[in-house]
Amino acid sequence: MQIIETVLALALTLGILVTLHEYGHFWVARRCGVKVLRFSVGFGKPMFSWYDRHGTEFAVAAIPLGGYVKMLDEREGPVPEELRDQAFTSKPPGQRIAIAAAGPVANFIFAIFAYWLLSVVGVTHVAPIVGQIADESVAERVGLQEGMEIHAVDGHRVSSWRDVNMRILERTGEHGLISMEVSEDGARGTISGELSGWGLSDDTPNPLAEFGITPWRPSVPPVLGQISDGGRAQAAGLQPGDRVVAVNGESINSWFELVEFIRNAPEQTLQVTIERNGAEQAVSVTPEARAEESGESIGFVGAGVEAISWPEEVLRDVSYGPFAAVPVALSETWADTRLTLVAIQKMFTGLLSPTNLSGPITIARVAEASVSSGFEDFVRFLAYLSVSLGILNLLPVPVLDGGHIVYYTIEALRGKPLSEQAQAFGLRIGMAMILTLMVFALYNDLMRL
Repeated sequence: MQIIETVLALALTLGILVTLHEYGHFWVARRCGVKVLRFSVGFGKPMFSWYDRHGTEFAVAAIPLGGYVKMLDEREGPVPEELRDQAFTSKPPGQRIAIAAAGPVANFIFAIFAYWLLSVVGVTHVAPIVGQIADESVAERVGLQEGMEIHAVDGHRVSSWRDVNMRILERTGEHGLISMEVSEDGARGTISGELSGWGLSDDTPNPLAEFGITPWRPSVPPVLGQISDGGRAQAAGLQPGDRVVAVNGESINSWFELVEFIRNAPEQTLQVTIERNGAEQAVSVTPEARAEESGESIGFVGAGVEAISWPEEVLRDVSYGPFAAVPVALSETWADTRLTLVAIQKMFTGLLSPTNLSGPITIARVAEASVSSGFEDFVRFLAYLSVSLGILNLLPVPVLDGGHIVYYTIEALRGKPLSEQAQAFGLRIGMAMILTLMVFALYNDLMRL
């Protein structure tokens, strides 16, 4: 069932972004007088299609990993004389550049709109208040302490842990100082520390944890919430509202202590003392063994924690009016753009490991998690992925939009196009680069399973 949900989340995510990207090409092509033969979301044989009054076929294909806009083109076959002025190849270089750039531009416009919408609707963030600090970590060198709230990183304002993540990610692999504006007990100041080339792990990187920060969270009592049907907890007679007092005679004070006990005891019988309606009673529970992605076997009983609420003082409500939200949306989009460009630059220079590159499997898993998390997380994920898609398509690599833009720019400057041999050679190089990148990203995905 989870696999189906993940595949559907991937199809939804890529379907939205690919449709927007290709619609950019389509919209500008139409305005430049180019005849569009097919607008396809997905590759392969169309599952269903229809035609509009201009004769354009709109199709949805079976492989949801991309899409394309097929235009009338003299390079692909003879074009009737009466339609020659509608061929893509008959248009001046400036119009062809505009058509090629329109897809990535549509991705950036969508990201701006998505962040504008979130800013107007309003979101509630958990303030970036520090919990535990790992020994000998960057966070310790900076001087972060439990209870501090982070307000800025390197002079950039932050209001959530996502913001903090984005800012410290920009500094991965670097040396030099990182500064943070923090407050504690009403006092506000700036602290700084040496990065010393800190980096991300090759497998499932967690920037905050690897920086040495565990975000603060309220204490979670070991009180059971939802009980899964057919699970070991239900079989043992556990009920929602039960408070776990002890396991195997050891006192349990938080939900995380209980989880740790259960995870470390697959197929081992645990003697659990619970409190129900003011009275204690003992039950035996044998956690089911489940394999993690790493191959490790962990215990699972099919019980969730009772919902807790965050204290009002650590929540930050952020919303803007329609006009005030515009610069906020532009700033958020630029932050995503900068992070993507910095990541690409650091991969080329060796400051960031290429093993952090992700492919469709990782995208699918993140998409499924963001869909499950709610509207805000999913929209933010779409916006960030849209920016990344726009930037990657603008890279000057033949086959990508950026490569076509380079060709058309050279044609505009020299007054004639590059030779067919030169373009074909560039196409082969571009295809080899893209295929290598795709295989490497897929390999990374498989290594993370």
